[in-house]
Amino acid sequence: MTASLLHAPRLHRTVLENGLTILVLENPVADIVSARLFIRAGKAQEAPEAAGLASFLMGLLTKGTQTLSSLEIAEAVESVGASLGTDAAADYSVISLKTVSADFGPILSLAASLLRSPSFPEPEIDLEQRLTLQQIRSMQEQPFTVAFNQLRQDMYGDHPYSLPGIGTEATVATFHRQQLFDFHQQYFRPDNMVVTIVGRITPVEAVAQVEQVLGDWTAPDMALQGVVFPAVPSTGHCSVAIQDTNQAIVMVGYPAASVKHPAYAALKLLNTYLGNGLSSRLFVELREKRGLAYDVSAFYPTRLGQSQFVAYMGTAPENAATALEGLRFEVERLRDTLLSEDELQAAKNKLLGQYALGKQTNAQIAQLLGWYEILGLGVEFDQHFQEMTTAVTAKDAQDIAQEFFHTPYISLLGPEAAVMPLAAG
Repeated sequence: MTASLLHAPRLHRTVLENGLTILVLENPVADIVSARLFIRAGKAQEAPEAAGLASFLMGLLTKGTQTLSSLEIAEAVESVGASLGTDAAADYSVISLKTVSADFGPILSLAASLLRSPSFPEPEIDLEQRLTLQQIRSMQEQPFTVAFNQLRQDMYGDHPYSLPGIGTEATVATFHRQQLFDFHQQYFRPDNMVVTIVGRITPVEAVAQVEQVLGDWTAPDMALQGVVFPAVPSTGHCSVAIQDTNQAIVMVGYPAASVKHPAYAALKLLNTYLGNGLSSRLFVELREKRGLAYDVSAFYPTRLGQSQFVAYMGTAPENAATALEGLRFEVERLRDTLLSEDELQAAKNKLLGQYALGKQTNAQIAQLLGWYEILGLGVEFDQHFQEMTTAVTAKDAQDIAQEFFHTPYISLLGPEAAVMPLAAG
């Protein structure tokens, strides 16, 4: 697959009468077809008291339909060597499948049944509840996760992104069958979906197969209301979690741009420069030169609502103060210091190279196509993102740093003697 493949003439887009969007890219090289069934429903659509519901529901889709048990679903997939899975993210949920070409029709039909007619059996709900609660409790023993959850909640407050995608003990413990049916009925509808298909299949065949299993699905008369995200305040805050750990976790987070903001590409570039890999600025300066970090990096998630730019470090507790100063300095220095042409070009090469490597397989392309479409960006965003990245100048990067990198939210975790003085300061 090449960087321009998404814009090749073979890409076919159609919208069925019920509002369902289908994207097909024929790739006859291997006898494999990958598909994604995206639903515009994720953490962003959850009420605070139902945090984790989308993830919980997606985990139950493969546990039974009106006509099939979880065992029968598993046997149908495994008997032909196919794969079928589900996932929920901040702004969408997805069913993923991969088969040899000859088996695509039956597995797509199975996926459509899971999508349209889940039964949410009570025993499976109980089991999923126990497993999810165990996972949440396990995550509470992971220092990085505790520190990040603390940072995210401070930053986002009442925003849908504030709570973990998996939910909390308090919310998951209250989930019940009718709640799942209500969420499913509200958001699982053809005009709220995108289906992407990539592989050895013609657009005519692919559209016909989707139409056969989803074309008779009627969209409700009432239109879905779009999500209105509350603003994320840039007031900053410092929170501390006391744990008698062998290392301290230090995080600084800055409210950042959504994927539709003009600053998106520049922020991705700055994230690559600061925290992507062994040659990144944070790794070289704070780990290699100063020996402060066990682990150091940065991340900037793609979000429809306001995102966050986070730099973090795991360090010896006695180095926590120096680590916090170092992280803030390396991020905030970009407000006053222009990247050199070499630094800027190296970051662009790394970012665009990794972006191209993420479009090699049918599954990767199916994911990317559907992701763009479900976020409302359109498949042309593939080329647009590359052009925006290439066009970023050192002055652009500095202007974006000046706009976003101030008054951070700070999250600290570690022994009391190491982190409490930092909160007071």
